[in-house]
Amino acid sequence: MKILVIGGTGLIGSRAIQRLIEHGHKAISASPSSGVNTLTGEGVADAMAGVDVVIDVSNSPSFADDDVMNFFVTSTTNLLAAEKDAGVKHHVALSVVGTDRVPESGYLRAKVAQEKLITESGIPYSLVHATQFFEFVKGIADSATEGDTVRLSHASIQPIAADDVAAVVARTAAGAPLNGTLEIGGPEKFGMDELIATGLAAFGDPRTVVTDATAPYFGAVLTGDELIPGPDAELSTTTFSEWLARS
Repeated sequence: MKILVIGGTGLIGSRAIQRLIEHGHKAISASPSSGVNTLTGEGVADAMAGVDVVIDVSNSPSFADDDVMNFFVTSTTNLLAAEKDAGVKHHVALSVVGTDRVPESGYLRAKVAQEKLITESGIPYSLVHATQFFEFVKGIADSATEGDTVRLSHASIQPIAADDVAAVVARTAAGAPLNGTLEIGGPEKFGMDELIATGLAAFGDPRTVVTDATAPYFGAVLTGDELIPGPDAELSTTTFSEWLARS
């Protein structure tokens, strides 16, 4: 199959392309650096020529509420229109576990809007809902840092390795459309504060993690299991300690 990967130079996209090529598919990276800009529409139609499947793992360059909403709505609208014209048979999008459970988060509201466009497009689709990646431990810490203190709640998180996410995205793209959602997560559940403290210590980061029930997580105050996948989720096997050891 010929598979176009929007955001193909990123953390998940580059890994998914490698997996697809290893399994004999023609996987092509599309990003602004390659002349394909889904936000402006530049190069999108040309990139769709002969494509069977589109994987969208792109992300907004800004997480400000208005910016992220504009990115996902505009980008997805442009993509879906081009896919219809080109006769693309399957649209695969990477999203987030708990999108509809944290309305206070501007980012997750934008992902909900993106998913609505996809499910109502008429194009066969698959949504992969992933938990947070191990690779974003430092990013989470940075977003919650005041001076040398990182304030985070003890809300539950079940993180997953980016390699495992990419494997599922690639497998999903190579298969029949789900016309539904697949949830994936890591094998272990942590408190947010516990996860970040463990990660920072492993990286030799001197910041101190303080538990604060009111601390926001990218704009939303979490109270419990909003970001935990459901009982039917597919869980990977890579543990956080294993990932840390090879990182």
